[in-house]
Amino acid sequence: MIGVAIIGAGRIGRIHAQNVADNDDARIVAVCDVAENAAVELADRCGGRVAPLEQTLQDDDVDAVIIASSTDTHAEIIRQAAAAGKAIFCEKPLDLDLQRARRSVDIAARANVLLCLGFNRRHDPDFRELGMEARSGAIGSIEVVTIISRDPSPPPPEYIERSGGLFRDMMIHDLDMGRWLLGEEPQQVFATGSTLSDPQIGKLGDIDTAVAVLRTPSGRLCHVTNSRRCSYGYDQRIEVFGSRGMVRVDNRKITRVERATSSGFATEPLALFGSL
Repeated sequence: MIGVAIIGAGRIGRIHAQNVADNDDARIVAVCDVAENAAVELADRCGGRVAPLEQTLQDDDVDAVIIASSTDTHAEIIRQAAAAGKAIFCEKPLDLDLQRARRSVDIAARANVLLCLGFNRRHDPDFRELGMEARSGAIGSIEVVTIISRDPSPPPPEYIERSGGLFRDMMIHDLDMGRWLLGEEPQQVFATGSTLSDPQIGKLGDIDTAVAVLRTPSGRLCHVTNSRRCSYGYDQRIEVFGSRGMVRVDNRKITRVERATSSGFATEPLALFGSL
């Protein structure tokens, strides 16, 4: 049984905590957050005790930490957790500064502790199968990867202020997927964004809608579309187009039932509808 500490009881911390609570091989030992009421609420729901970070990292019952706090805290918590010998799962981005991010990787390596970053989509069963199909040669040489990523609703303003912006906070998942599926490192990137759905995000200096195009040395292309607001749910689709065919993953729906009447055809809502 793996003892886990949840560091950060916000939106993503709650998701990770529930996943740990649902895993028969793990249990939550402690929950840490600067907002004690958020930590108490999460501990009550998913288990574990509320404790300060320093005390948690000294606890022998804690084998691993999940860092789900704001990005600007990641590097220091990684340093402390590595010194305590804990395995580390850290939410993306590792840091907004490249040198600090690299130092965090070096610190974990020198301490000989596992450091995983929250790029979960490569491990999604559908996306993993898509990647295997694309690289198998079944669709020929990969030419264009298209990634659509839209969240049901924007995060709160206090999150936007410290997130590092849409490209480093949200599109970072899709840039990782693009690199993985293209099979080559991008050489050129073209990107633009707008504030179209949430004026408050614009006032905070960020964007809520963006597109990017990645180009590899051989000319392969990846097109990414992002939006922080999607009226019909959590929209995640990928298509890989090749010289001899195409492979794609569409959204999961609650069921695959389709209804037809004189008014037309209707399908079920997306499986992950609503805010995270």
